[in-house]
Amino acid sequence: MSVTASLPVSARAQSRSGHGRVGGSKRAGYLFVSLYVALLVFFGVLPTGYALWLSFTKPGAKWSGLHNFFSTGHDYRFLPAFEHVAVYLLVWLVVLVVLVLFLALMLHGGVKRTVPFFRLLFYLPGAFAGSASVLVWLFMLDPPISPWRFVESVFHLSSLNQVVLPGHLPFVFAVIAFWTGAGGWIVVMNGALNNISDEVVDSAKIDGANSWQLALRVKLPLIKKWIVYMVILAFAAGTQLFVEPELVSTASAGLVSPFWSPNQLAYYIAFSEANFNYAAAISVDLLVVCLMVAALLVFRSKLFEIE
Repeated sequence: MSVTASLPVSARAQSRSGHGRVGGSKRAGYLFVSLYVALLVFFGVLPTGYALWLSFTKPGAKWSGLHNFFSTGHDYRFLPAFEHVAVYLLVWLVVLVVLVLFLALMLHGGVKRTVPFFRLLFYLPGAFAGSASVLVWLFMLDPPISPWRFVESVFHLSSLNQVVLPGHLPFVFAVIAFWTGAGGWIVVMNGALNNISDEVVDSAKIDGANSWQLALRVKLPLIKKWIVYMVILAFAAGTQLFVEPELVSTASAGLVSPFWSPNQLAYYIAFSEANFNYAAAISVDLLVVCLMVAALLVFRSKLFEIE
């Protein structure tokens, strides 16, 4: 006789209902995952595969090997575009890591009643679409109409064209990116800090750790993997810079180059020069750079190792 058959009727009914709930939960889980996988395949995997195919072929679907990569690499616009984004990423990532961690630590050590308010306040700018954020900042940066014109006057900036000079652009785009993207990461880092055991923090305080020591020697090491995760995603997003220079170029009557970033260059080559194969090669270059940096950070930080 089976164990289930030997149970009372009520127990067998509860067992069947429990299995039904588990089965229903699994089916619901598979449904949600299948929708995500379908979107990922149609809007992520297939376009990437098509870009790879274009990058290794020439018009007429003829195999060209690495010809497109060498040709775009020798284009006079290629290296400057990557150099611009490299400088921007350096500024953006340093500002992001330092200020996000500082604000998240301040939030974590603040009065608990005020934490939800500040979390919402930090997150609100991220609710704007990227293009809307750039338009807001165009008003903020234009000295004649900016509420911060007294700050800009200190640096002798009297027009938008002076603000968006080529040497200023990495810093301008870093400010815009921080305003739009940092709030979400502050919330994430605050959540990671909230997962630190109170016993660990209390033990450090008993050992005499002050606020700075507690932050630098206890809290930050315990959320290291979240910091690495943030850097990987922020780096990947930063290499895709397109909306900001495109809109600033339009607002400044072409003062910003139409191929200031690699994404802009790929767009220009594809739709102004009608060479989708070269554009795909530049896109694949960006993909390879992102994967290499991500792999380096993952292995160096042991991101996926269970401690």
